[in-house]
Amino acid sequence: MKTTLFAGIAAAAVVAAVGTGSALAADALPPIVEAPYYEPPVVYDTVSSASGWYLRGDVGYAWNQSRGVNFFQGGSAAAYVPFASSKLRGGYSVGGGVGYKTSGRLRFDATLDYFGKTKFRGSTTGSCGAAVSCVSTDVAHFDAFSLLANAYVDLYTHGRFSFYAGAGLGGTRVNWGDLDNTSCDAGNPANCDVTVRHRGNASWRFTYALMAGATININCALDADVGYRYRNVQGGKMFNYASNGGPGYDRGFHSHEVRGGLRYTFGGCEEPPVEPPVYTPPPVYK
Repeated sequence: MKTTLFAGIAAAAVVAAVGTGSALAADALPPIVEAPYYEPPVVYDTVSSASGWYLRGDVGYAWNQSRGVNFFQGGSAAAYVPFASSKLRGGYSVGGGVGYKTSGRLRFDATLDYFGKTKFRGSTTGSCGAAVSCVSTDVAHFDAFSLLANAYVDLYTHGRFSFYAGAGLGGTRVNWGDLDNTSCDAGNPANCDVTVRHRGNASWRFTYALMAGATININCALDADVGYRYRNVQGGKMFNYASNGGPGYDRGFHSHEVRGGLRYTFGGCEEPPVEPPVYTPPPVYK
């Protein structure tokens, strides 16, 4: 009886000791940490940003002002005399160019503009075949190509709007058409000589320009430009000799132009690259 009781107590002690050892062993183990799921970021294949290079296109209307015309009449250099009047009408312009905008406030471009046919109307006074005192009517046209290198600076920027000023240097090829000269009696305008045609001339003239305007940002690649440009075109030969008159030289002209256009920047909408984060693997317990 005593032996049986002692055996039961010993068995109970062994079971308790085993249970306590299992609990201590469980407490000694680190907690199970589940490794986080890692999804690598999207990385673009090409690394690029707005290059700054742009193309531009413009249309406008110019009001022109002649600085006068001289013509040769007689047998000496002193016989160059000015036209009594010389007027130019306005005309349209259309052009384009390529340029580069820096990361700051500056941009530069080269532009080629075409100025449509512009009418010249002038007059001279003196004797003619019809009478001693005559007044002539002189009519001609010209068109022109203007090539300029330009620089601009943004003076003020607010939101999508920038206000700029600029200047340009270059040359203008003025293509004068033939000039028709009709001289009539000052006292009787119906009494006229036969119209004389003088062949026109073409020449390159030094030109400078001053600009001001506003730029409106439409989107990441496109800007609209509205502005004013003053052009000063130097003088040159205008028409040739014919029937005891000529040649003639215009003293150049001023141009006041209002124009608008668009600028497209290459790469302006490309996204910057995404840098992947540094990946640190989860700890591993041993």
